[in-house]
This record gives sequence, structure tokens and C-alpha cells, in this order.
Amino acid sequence: MWRLRLVAGIYLVVFAFLASERAAAGPFADDMARCLVKSASLEDRTLLVKWIFSALSIHPDLATMSAVTQQQREVLTKAAGALFQRLLIESCRLETQQAIQNEGQQTIQYAFQILGQVASRGLMTDPHVLDAVKRNSPDWSRLFRARIKHHLMQFPAPSSIIFASQQL
Repeated sequence: MWRLRLVAGIYLVVFAFLASERAAAGPFADDMARCLVKSASLEDRTLLVKWIFSALSIHPDLATMSAVTQQQREVLTKAAGALFQRLLIESCRLETQQAIQNEGQQTIQYAFQILGQVASRGLMTDPHVLDAVKRNSPDWSRLFRARIKHHLMQFPAPSSIIFASQQL
């Protein structure tokens, strides 16, 4: 029972940290973040991204686009809780202690934000993802050029506005 509470508590704390605004960081928080990133294997980072995805997939705007089941979500939550515990208590114990003692508990937020960013970067730089984005994206530069040209032609150029105001 206590382990379930611990996992649930870690889940809530880390999710709140990842979802909130960037925390201020000092040298101890930076050391902690570096330790988390260094200590998290590729499998750990993948687990973190899966856990974040499973949590985000609950959002009403995304729920119809995902097939994550409640059972899968629970398995991921327990695994993520074990990962957070291992990273904070075992792998980066000294860095975590020093960061909290010298810069406060918000350092946990900052360090996990960095780890989340690094883990997400791995996801976003996957060749399959990059290819899908490239194939499914319109030619943004062409669209923006056409839209900017359309909107800019409706208004006088800034220099003519200046000259018109000087004539008054």
C-alpha cells in the first residue's frame, strides 16, 4: 500500500513539475539535471516519454486519437514511479540532496524538466517522426509568403504612413 502511495505521489509531483513553467536553476540544480540525464538510459527516456504520452492522452482533445488503456497507463505509472525513485534515491542521491539543501525543492522540478526535454528530443528527432512531419506538412514557407503578401498589400507601406503623417 505504501509503495502505491509513493508511486502515486511521485507521479503527481513529477507530472506537475513537467507541466508547469520552467523553474529557476542554480549550479546544484544543473548538476542534478546533468546526473538525471546521464543516469537515464535510452530505455528510461523512452519510458518517460511513454508515461507522459499516456497522461496527455487523457485530455479530451486528444483522447479520441489514442488507444492507451487504463491498464497500460497504470503499468506505465508504476514503472515511471520506480524510475523516478531510482534516479532520485540511488543514481543521483548526492546531487539531489545537495540541490534540495542549497537551492530548495523546486530543483526537482527543474531537473526533471531537463530530463523530459532531453527524452522528448529523442522522440522528435527519430527518423520516422521527421519523415512523417515532412510528408504530412504543407510547404509552410510558400503558404506564409502568400499570406504575408496578401496582408501587406492591403495596407500602405510604413514609409508612406510616415510621409502622410508628416504632411499633416
